Amino acid sequence: MSMRAGRDAPSAPTPTSATSHPPTPPRVVVVGDVITDVVALLKAPLAFGSDTPGTVRTLPGGQGANTAAWLAWLGRRVTLVGAVGDDDAGQARIRELIAAGVRCAVRRCPGLPTGTVLVLSHGRDRTMVSQRGANLHLDGHHITEALAAATDARHLHLSAYPLLDVPSRTGGLRALAEARRRGMTISVDAASAEPLRQAGPDRFLSWVADVDILLANADEATALTGKADPREAARHLARIVRNPVVKLGRDGALWCEGGNVVHRAEAPAAPVVDSTGAGDAFAAGLVAAWVDGSAPAAALRQGCELGSLCVTLVGGRPGPDPQRAGGAPETLPTSSVKA
Repeated sequence: MSMRAGRDAPSAPTPTSATSHPPTPPRVVVVGDVITDVVALLKAPLAFGSDTPGTVRTLPGGQGANTAAWLAWLGRRVTLVGAVGDDDAGQARIRELIAAGVRCAVRRCPGLPTGTVLVLSHGRDRTMVSQRGANLHLDGHHITEALAAATDARHLHLSAYPLLDVPSRTGGLRALAEARRRGMTISVDAASAEPLRQAGPDRFLSWVADVDILLANADEATALTGKADPREAARHLARIVRNPVVKLGRDGALWCEGGNVVHRAEAPAAPVVDSTGAGDAFAAGLVAAWVDGSAPAAALRQGCELGSLCVTLVGGRPGPDPQRAGGAPETLPTSSVKA
């Protein structure tokens, strides 16, 4: 039985006529985590209980923050709603996002550390050790205020981490409820397979029922459906959400439309330096194209292109590129940024 709620929002924005002036793309609000990534690029497979040679770098990260940065790099107006500690790391993460062109509605939480993730990366394999820190204190009132302030926003992109972490779950659910109430289109990134299993796949799917786009990698799709075949998993998810997208890494991605039609895009070949943030870049490329009115196949291609670009970089953010950046940085009025 379908779990869809029957929302009347369109399945995709309507493309504009080729003879008319293209409108300013609508603002995208991203709700998700802001993290400091400590990335260890391993030169050999991890030797448990011993030493493994590698290179260690400290970089900005977080699924929500990374996706927002890539959206800004694509020239989209984007607001990030999140939480950091009232520490040097949190201030640095906000400065980096503003410099990238992201409008920050980021709450600073006194007495708490900014989240940190240890990333062990070897080729396309990646293992993470997470300290969620202030991200656990993303609250519903702050999200409501941020969405009310973003009067030009038409789309919400939610990283699932706020839903999967119990302390921030109320905030994640508030983001979905507020976006639905405001008639915004919604995309959700399923985030991570093990936390999905811990939260309960059926519970998670009840929270995101009828969202416009659900993004999941193959492991996450299996965790949610019990189906190992990505096409079968996508068709199963299409009973619950409008458009499930299953990411397949170097093999590209699938999009299930109308509960049966499956679109496929190949990932461009790219030398893999670090896979950190590739899914976040994919989400930004796909969402930007879909919000502009692109068909699923075109949105998949743009997602795959950005994901393939990301794996050629160290860390989960785009490098500076004045020709592609989205213009001058934006900041919220001081009163809109919670202290």
